[in-house]
Amino acid sequence: MISDPAQYMAIALFASFVLLIFTGYPVAWLMGGLAVAFTAVSVLSDTYLDTFFGVDWGYSSIIVDRIYAVMNNWVLVALPMFVFMGIMMDKSGIAEDLMTDLSKLFGRVRGGLAITVVIIGVLLAASTGIIGAAVVLLAILGIPLMLKHQYDATLACGVVCATGTLGILIPPSIMLVLMADQIRISVGDLFMGAMFPGLMLGGLYGLFILVYAWLRPSVAPAPKDAEPVRLGLILNVLKSTIPPTLLIVAVLGSIFFGIATPTEASGVGALGATLLALFRRRLSLEAFQDVLRGTMKTTSYIFALFVGATAFALVLRGFGGDELIEDALTSLPFGPNGVVIVILFVAFLLGFVLDWIEITLILLPLIAPVLLDMDVNLVWFAVLFAVTLQTSFITPPVGFALFYMKGVAPEGVGTLTIYKGIIPFMIIQLMAVALIFLFPALATWLPHVAYGS
Repeated sequence: MISDPAQYMAIALFASFVLLIFTGYPVAWLMGGLAVAFTAVSVLSDTYLDTFFGVDWGYSSIIVDRIYAVMNNWVLVALPMFVFMGIMMDKSGIAEDLMTDLSKLFGRVRGGLAITVVIIGVLLAASTGIIGAAVVLLAILGIPLMLKHQYDATLACGVVCATGTLGILIPPSIMLVLMADQIRISVGDLFMGAMFPGLMLGGLYGLFILVYAWLRPSVAPAPKDAEPVRLGLILNVLKSTIPPTLLIVAVLGSIFFGIATPTEASGVGALGATLLALFRRRLSLEAFQDVLRGTMKTTSYIFALFVGATAFALVLRGFGGDELIEDALTSLPFGPNGVVIVILFVAFLLGFVLDWIEITLILLPLIAPVLLDMDVNLVWFAVLFAVTLQTSFITPPVGFALFYMKGVAPEGVGTLTIYKGIIPFMIIQLMAVALIFLFPALATWLPHVAYGS
């Protein structure tokens, strides 16, 4: 129930944001511009209508200190380093070798090429975490190969889109770094908490492919000309998988065993990816410049959203929006678990129109205090939230994985085919959310064993 007239301004602010999203204007500037506009409205109403809503220019100027705190955050240094690591790994050409060798290894298995895409996707997720690069790379390498071997186009597109998004969940994920910062929990705890769920989701994709191909052999037939598995082929697979595996172990192992902080480990990953590309003779001056340019663009996009979201959240709080949300959640007659379900449902709906970064920066700071008061395990909740947000990449109309896929899809693969392909994988993701909700140990056991937290 609204107890303060200023809270009507909070509702109007959020409603304006939702409506203006459909204009296509950059979200970062949209949030910042609305914060300035609604501050001006509050000041004008105080001046001419003698009605003050609690926000003036003096209050809004706090944004300068807030932005400085964001830029001075040591944890967030890991963001550009992990982005650099991911783009450099993409340049190293490891995925091409993996696709060639693994497709031969699993060539005799019905659905083996789709399983190969899942395995490569998991390795890319744990070593890159860049969704756009993963989806595009898997699409370029996997789609033509699967279509050549008479795979159903919807299955091929669905596998690529869903598997390409695993990088947002499997550590070292930039989303997990961002989420840990927003709800003030350890990045190491969240990395460990997300490890099992991320691998479980990849396993569920693989299980679905095997069962689906067994029930309907025509959608994923075994190649007739598959070469037999020999020792040389197995050695080539090991040769292709060992370098990224060592890099993953170096980065995540140093975090999990307390040797390095996530920020320090991100530097290890960036250096390791560079050395790997150099060792494979893929690191030219032009390629290095491309990696730096790509890192700058991605990091700038994220931090621009930080600025806009920080201004938006500050003004929203000034209008009492945080109290309004807290009252709405605590008044629900469902208990803590019911509140968590409601939040996840809202996040899922927002995923149809917003990117995960906007949802994380806007929603998490507002709901984290409420969940903490309810004694909800924040690592468990953050993993649930992360898996839910992963669906935002494959849900139209703003599913970025769908856009990436359409941009590189072979001729004849239309938008409707891509949309049909992601439906079973979206259901699998929601099943994963349900499993983590029903069995919290999937997210909390590993952090508890490692850190006692």
